[in-house]
Amino acid sequence: MHAATRRAIYRRLRAANPAPTTELLHSSPFELLVAVMLSAHTTDRSVNTPAAIVALGVEGVKPYIRPVGLYNTKSKNLVGLAQALIERHGGEVPADRAALEALPGVGRKTANIILNMVFGAAEIAVDTHIFRVANRTGLAPGRTPREVEKALTANTPPEFRKDAHHWLILHGRYVCKARAPACPACIIRDLCEYRHKTPARPPRAAARKRPLRTVGPRARGRARI
Repeated sequence: MHAATRRAIYRRLRAANPAPTTELLHSSPFELLVAVMLSAHTTDRSVNTPAAIVALGVEGVKPYIRPVGLYNTKSKNLVGLAQALIERHGGEVPADRAALEALPGVGRKTANIILNMVFGAAEIAVDTHIFRVANRTGLAPGRTPREVEKALTANTPPEFRKDAHHWLILHGRYVCKARAPACPACIIRDLCEYRHKTPARPPRAAARKRPLRTVGPRARGRARI
């Protein structure tokens, strides 16, 4: 894809959403870290600090995150994460990538989101939505999330890099969906290199109206008899 096309794509995404942000509900860096790690949209008020989670322990945490997939493993990671934050970082979320990725349950994607959202770094976290959009559109083709991340980081103009993660994830979540992407309604469809775009539905044919039967004078007369 030509650099000018990439720039045009980001311009349109920015025009449609000038101040994008995460859809994860949080009121502190720690709550965001937990929400990203659990892939959950909120955290319970009773378990919103590292100390509270450590005090609950693994079995105490499980009821709070039971609706989350793999909650047994994630309960252990969550308690381990809280303990590590207290022991290594005074209960605060670190601003260093290596320190973040050393925490239980925190991988590169989660670290990138925290660095971007909490510390303002121009990092691009690649999840399944961004991986799909980057490959479909031609913005940054790659066989793995790491390849796509490298390509996006290299190819995204600096003025768009900070918000690129949010634009692409929202585009993948609501427009460029895995099944039946909404190509006819897509604001970048003419710039996208995807070969199998969803075609626009043909307009519905107007329902045929049955002609009104005219009733002649004789018929009306008979009807009154």
